[in-house]
Amino acid sequence: MVDWDAGQYLKFEDERTRPSLDLLRRVPLEAATNCVDLGCGPGNSTELITRRYPAARIVGLDNSPDMLAKARMRLPGLHFEEADIATWETSERFDLIFANAVLQWLPDHPALLKRLVSFLKEGGCLAVQMPNNLNEPTHRLMAQVAQDGPWAEKLSSAARSRETIGSFENYYGWLQQAGCSVDIWQTTYVHPLDGAASIVEWFKSTGLKPYIDPLSPEERAEFLRRYQVAVLEAYRAQGDGKVLLRFPRLFFVAQRR
Repeated sequence: MVDWDAGQYLKFEDERTRPSLDLLRRVPLEAATNCVDLGCGPGNSTELITRRYPAARIVGLDNSPDMLAKARMRLPGLHFEEADIATWETSERFDLIFANAVLQWLPDHPALLKRLVSFLKEGGCLAVQMPNNLNEPTHRLMAQVAQDGPWAEKLSSAARSRETIGSFENYYGWLQQAGCSVDIWQTTYVHPLDGAASIVEWFKSTGLKPYIDPLSPEERAEFLRRYQVAVLEAYRAQGDGKVLLRFPRLFFVAQRR
């Protein structure tokens, strides 16, 4: 994919930060000395960790130069590194590995989680949140527009760019096998947005990227036009003119025994 656009992502900063805050609240560690924020993006989640553990050494990792640039501007006192989480290895051991809205892009979750848990200290926590919205109209319509347009062949693999999220039982079992106690839950957020165009703007920086990044500017404009028409049908306006974006997210906090 083309590099992530931090400015586009931050158009909905408050809504995107809320799951990070909810996840961090469930981390049972009273203190931490060494933390890493995987897929730190523009630093909004990293900032929450600094507030919770002000004495800790905190590192942010991301594969996007644009996101890292924004994170460094936001938190100039912290260390941020460009890294591919899919292959990331470290000799360090962490009290907290925080991964908000990033692992859904990576394959083979059983092996991935086992590797991440191995980087925890005894008693350390792996805290994860992943969007679980592939069955929502927003994502079903992306795939439909991709299949029905003149770009169908070009976008034939776009729907497979995100990992299908497993069940509660899957993650509980994988993390138990990795030697962790597990707290797992799901929350469906409901975001009142200013019409179908706002839903399109929301996903332009995330879910739509595998579909629109391969397209020419003309194709991209037409894809987004068709997608917005479809979204308008699926998300009817409320009495105040808002549309309600349902957004399920899966969470877990795994503590290494």
